[in-house]
Parts: sequence; structure tokens; C-alpha cells
Amino acid sequence: MEKYHGAIVAIVTPFINDELDEQGLVDLIEFQIANGTHGIVPCGTTGESATLDFDEHKRVIELTVKTVNGRVPVIAGTGANNTKEAIELTASAKDSGADAVLSVTPYYNKPSQEGMYQHFKAICEAVDIPTILYNVPSRTSINILPETVARLADLKNIIGVKEASASLQQISEVIRQCPDDFIVLSGDDFTAMPTVFIGGKGLISVTSNVHPRGMADLMEAALAGDIKKANEIHYKLFPLMTSMFAAPNPVPAKKGVELMGKIKNGLPRLPLTGIDEKSLGILSAAMKETGLL
Repeated sequence: MEKYHGAIVAIVTPFINDELDEQGLVDLIEFQIANGTHGIVPCGTTGESATLDFDEHKRVIELTVKTVNGRVPVIAGTGANNTKEAIELTASAKDSGADAVLSVTPYYNKPSQEGMYQHFKAICEAVDIPTILYNVPSRTSINILPETVARLADLKNIIGVKEASASLQQISEVIRQCPDDFIVLSGDDFTAMPTVFIGGKGLISVTSNVHPRGMADLMEAALAGDIKKANEIHYKLFPLMTSMFAAPNPVPAKKGVELMGKIKNGLPRLPLTGIDEKSLGILSAAMKETGLL
């Protein structure tokens, strides 16, 4: 199998008194690896990258790489809507020893397709590290089109894309237009199984925070072509996947790992707030149904 495949966790960033909980992060990484996760993404959306300052961002990546110690790939989130900042974070991740980086399309600025191409091209020319694009239109307000992804796939460092468009049509176009060795990962848990069956290699997962073994089993079955087993696992985990978005990500995921006793504090940073009672009920019910509580 490829190096970047299967269920790769977009790991939460734990805080205590609004400061980085380093031991909590180490414990979460060990929990992930012990339960079969295929890779770790620090400082993604689920890791609250938007509210980490530069020093914290770099420290989370550095600590993750050190703790993982080569046992699984580390794909560091280093995207920004400022190309210079993205280059700085990418260079720092390379210096820390990350295997690859995950680089989101520039949010808020709303660049054209050409602007996105030039943004990623500049990052690749500045830092020599395997780079996975991250397309998440629901958060960035822009959609990197398959033809733009195909152009970027010709650049030496662009090795794949995390597709969180939730569109199997778009994912199919990306796979169709890009080289055979281009890695397409689902950015949504609920589209992970079908993405694999149309040619994807796995996903970057929120649900893996609370159920790394289940998501790893799902992806291994799908990648092995075992449709029956993959379907069974998919529908068993589907309520849990849905519960991860009962409140804004990563609020349910952080509360979930707290309920499991994996971290001391599951609160996010402002402007996100703690989970509400209705969402907590949905989360708890799904976790109990899946045997996590």
C-alpha cells in the first residue's frame, strides 16, 4: 500500500486553561497508534489551527513528529490564506521532520483558480516537501476545480488532495484527470467508503479521534475490496460519524475523547464554545451505541 492511505486522523489539540496540553496530546497520539490509525494530521481544521498562534502551531507539529517517531506518517497542517505565512509554516514543518504537509485553499480572500494555482506553486517552489492539497468549500467559500488540481498534480511536490467537497462527482473528476499515482483522500467520514471504491486511497478523519480502530477497519476493508464488510462497518459507524457534526467541528470530537477519559478537558478555544445539551445527547447516544462509552 501507499504511504499515505487508510484512516488518517485529523487529531484534536487539547488545552488546559486555554494553554496547549502537551501531555494530553502525547496521550492522544499513543491512543491513536495503539488502535491502528494509519497516519496523523496535527494542526488541521479539527486541531483548531485557526486559533493556534505561530509558536503553538509549530510546537504541536514538532511534538507530534517527536512522539510518533516514525511509526506512522505525520501530515502537518500548514495552510494559510497568506502565501508567505503558508511558506513559513511549511518550512517549519519540514524542519520538524514531518513526512508531508496538508495545505488548505486560501480562505476569505476568494482567489481565482489561477490564484490558487500560483499560491500552491509558490509554496512548492519554496519548500521541498510532499504536499497534499485540502479542498473544503464549506469552510473556505472557494472550490478548487478538478482541472486546477490536475494542473497542480504536474508539480513535483503535489502528491494528492484531501477532498472535502462531499461530491463524488467532483472526486471522480479529480481521479479521472490526475495521474494514477495521485493520492485522493476523502475529507468527510461519510464519503470515505465510496471514495475508496471509485479509486481513492482513504480519508483524513474526524471520527478517528474517538474510534481509530473502527475507522481503520473500515478503510482496510474498503481498500481490500471487501464491499460486504466495508458496508457493515460503514453503517455501524454512521451514527457516530454524524454525531461528530452535531455541533461545529471539533467540539463533539473533543468532548468525545474527554468522555472516554483520554484528555482532561474537551473545551475548544473561542470563538468555539463547549458542546450544548442537545448535541451532547446525540454524541453520547452514538458513542454508547458504538460501544465507546
